Amino acid sequence: MNPKPTQDFGGGVYLLQDMEWVVIAVGVTTICLVTSLCWWLLHDENKKKEMRRGKIPKGSLGWPIIGETLHFISSGYSSKPPPLTFLEKRKSLYGNVFKTNILGSNVIVSTEVEVNKVILLNQGNIFVSAYPKSIREIFGDYSILHMTGTLHRNMHALIISFLRSPHFKARITSDIERSVKHCLLTWKHATPHQPIYVQDQVKMITFPVLVKVLMSVSGGEELKLLKKDFQEFVKGLICVPIKFPGTRLYKSLKAKERMVKIVKRIMEERMKNTSSTSRSDEENDVVDVMLRNDWNPKPTLEMMSSNIIELTIPGEETVPTAMTIAIFFLSNSPLALSKLIEENMELKRHKTSTDNKYAWTDYMSLPFTQNVISETLRMANIVNGIWRKAQKDVEIKGYLIPKGWCVMACLTSVHLDSNNYENPFKFDPWRWEKIGAAASNNCYAPFGGGQRLCPGWELSRLELAIFLHHLVTTYRWVADRDEIQYFPTVKMRRKLPIISVEPINA
Repeated sequence: MNPKPTQDFGGGVYLLQDMEWVVIAVGVTTICLVTSLCWWLLHDENKKKEMRRGKIPKGSLGWPIIGETLHFISSGYSSKPPPLTFLEKRKSLYGNVFKTNILGSNVIVSTEVEVNKVILLNQGNIFVSAYPKSIREIFGDYSILHMTGTLHRNMHALIISFLRSPHFKARITSDIERSVKHCLLTWKHATPHQPIYVQDQVKMITFPVLVKVLMSVSGGEELKLLKKDFQEFVKGLICVPIKFPGTRLYKSLKAKERMVKIVKRIMEERMKNTSSTSRSDEENDVVDVMLRNDWNPKPTLEMMSSNIIELTIPGEETVPTAMTIAIFFLSNSPLALSKLIEENMELKRHKTSTDNKYAWTDYMSLPFTQNVISETLRMANIVNGIWRKAQKDVEIKGYLIPKGWCVMACLTSVHLDSNNYENPFKFDPWRWEKIGAAASNNCYAPFGGGQRLCPGWELSRLELAIFLHHLVTTYRWVADRDEIQYFPTVKMRRKLPIISVEPINA
């Protein structure tokens, strides 16, 4: 009996449907296998890339918003130089490079010499300057800290060239000597009841000298106004970044506005005088340097005036602090003081017998004096760390610094690491006789490094050498008890009182 056509037709349909499902199943299986294979290959490649690429350093970001800022600040009031107490705990947990969140930013903190070196040398397309909000607010948009590329390189090179010119070196040496001698004249009246506060006194030396270097203001009402406003201005460098009348930041910004007006007026008058008289070949100050350069792009007077104000900071803060702390260390190190006196008295006798003037090279070639300066800057680094921000993902020695994160190259930690210096907390100028020249030491960077190396580092060392020379060849002194405070800035807690002074020739 023949089967019914309808039954054959229906069976064919079922057969076709079964075949379709088989094809679909095979296709899906094939797709799944191919997808799985691709995923496995891609995952394996990503794992290899991750292994090659490095990882974000270990660490803790702390509490929401405030991060670990409170721990960081509180470390400043400990007996050890901060941020060492903050760093030591985290180094023991996470290693020499770790992540944290302080002062409102995610930060990779480096206490490792080689990592710091890479950070300092790679400025521009890899790292740019990035400081806490209060500092960014007070320096403003025209700050040297924010400058990048050609404009920054040009500005930096011009200032360095001026500060190294023979004309400048000859003039500034005698200017500093005059300022130092004038200041030291008042010290002979020190008593326990009326002490000389070194930290205040040395500012009488450095601020007028630097203002003269920058804009040839050498006295009078202008200098008084600049000094008064500058003291108000620097109080806001580390403060709560809240800007409304009455706040610390607001007062500092107003003081800066007043200073910028004075500097702009000086620059405008200089421009008029230059156009109406024949131009001298010699540049007498940094204002001359800025106005005479063929800038491309050309900065505004507002920008140049703001930069002049920033360059005044060493005269009020960093160099006076270094002078004060040098006296503190020497007062507690009789052997080092004796050696320093011996070297400088020999130079003084030579100059007296030959009736020659002191030169820049005389001070800079005093070996033990320079060792005292190097040791002072190592132990009490005025700038604790250099802040940068990564412009892209950066890998250094296996550590990944993500794009947009800040990185802090901690100088203090390197200077006080027992792996880099024997007995790092001991004031020992003789160590530099074994180490060699400070300038060639990778573990020593009190003036930063790379393209943003402080242009006035030689001038700072000269001021310190001149001050120490005339102090130790003029007086014997007794300092009252004091200690170094490291936060929010490095300074002496009691301004280092000198309670007794005895003239050497008395």
